[in-house]
Amino acid sequence: MNQSKFSLADVLTVLAALTFGFVCFLGINLFTLGNTSQSVVLAVVIFVLLCGTAFGAKLLKRTSRKFKTCFIWEMILLGLFLLFAIFFAISPFPHYFAVSGKKAEIQNKLTTSIVQAENMFAEYEHYAGNRENLYKNKLQSVAKAKNINLSEYAEYGFESNGISDEKQIENKMFTVHADLFPTNYEDMKQVGSSWLANARNIVENWKPIGIVGVVNEIEQNSNDWLNTLTELSATREKGEQAEDFAYNLSFDDVKKDFTQLGKPSLLSVGLAVLTCFLMLLSYLISRRSPKTTIGTAKRKGDFDIDF
Repeated sequence: MNQSKFSLADVLTVLAALTFGFVCFLGINLFTLGNTSQSVVLAVVIFVLLCGTAFGAKLLKRTSRKFKTCFIWEMILLGLFLLFAIFFAISPFPHYFAVSGKKAEIQNKLTTSIVQAENMFAEYEHYAGNRENLYKNKLQSVAKAKNINLSEYAEYGFESNGISDEKQIENKMFTVHADLFPTNYEDMKQVGSSWLANARNIVENWKPIGIVGVVNEIEQNSNDWLNTLTELSATREKGEQAEDFAYNLSFDDVKKDFTQLGKPSLLSVGLAVLTCFLMLLSYLISRRSPKTTIGTAKRKGDFDIDF
């Protein structure tokens, strides 16, 4: 019975190598905090090295000529496969599992950062509402006392130009609201809310490729939004006395949980051994040529089984 040129065992070898390489990609991507191009290149190199040495050893095992030379190269490739497998099984293969093992802790830290960023917009709107109410009350008080304190009346921008004080107060309140909530505020809030909702989804559902983006951007984005809100609050109307918007942002150091290599766990070791066994399965079940004296010779009555 002839062996097929590409058997099911060969398919398992490729799939196992792809699985091993993909897990390595995830580990490298987490360790580099989202350097996707580097992660892809290294994962491809790992796939080629493991798959190439496994298939190379299999082809040399099945050779029908130059048995001694091919056997030496077969052992060299088999040795290289084992060295590569052990090296990559120590790192970066287990790093994905090491980071995932701290999933609950990381999720808690990131969720806290997301919540404080979400609350920042509500806090600013509360700040702006209080400031508008205080300013309106002050304007009404100044308008009522204009006959007593005309200088203060002028300090707050009131004019005796035939326009009623009520209308002037209405115009001033329109101005202060426009200053505190310019046209780009809603756009910024919408973009921020959308990003935060997506970040929350990534964190809660533990998406290993997207989560590094949250880790990298949550602090920078939150500080950018806070700086913009602080700048908006720095505007003052005539006579107005107010404090700039203040909001406390604090972030736990999550990046160290990604950039510190973890030790191989029983799970990662078990999966590495399983995938490496599957990569060698095609080699293990391949038959040597009946012409060679290397290896165990066939005994009378032995039969071959294709995988």
